[in-house]
Amino acid sequence: MDGGDVAGRLVRPFTLTGGRTRPSRADFTLITMVTTVEPQPVEAARPQPEHTRILRLCTEPVAVAELAARLDFPVSVVVIMLCDLLEAGRITVRPPHHVTCTTPDLDLLQKVRDGLGRL
Repeated sequence: MDGGDVAGRLVRPFTLTGGRTRPSRADFTLITMVTTVEPQPVEAARPQPEHTRILRLCTEPVAVAELAARLDFPVSVVVIMLCDLLEAGRITVRPPHHVTCTTPDLDLLQKVRDGLGRL
């Protein structure tokens, strides 16, 4: 990789976000699930190519972290673009479910341990 390519990759995320460095909303975590709205709103402006890529990847629910990995963009950039899509009504988001910790069933754990000991 030559120096020009590195410089190009540093400029591109800045360009994708229109110079924004912070998301306009706090709806997104790494495990927030994102899904494309079907049908897409007709009154919304035509999405940029990168936004269109996100929409294609989100036809099935996908986590923000997975989107960033598939797009090879920093998570912060993906979140800013997801904010644009959410505000345009093009995606829906589902926050992670909160899991309550309960006391483990010690009897069940004992049976699992005993079963593994027999292997």
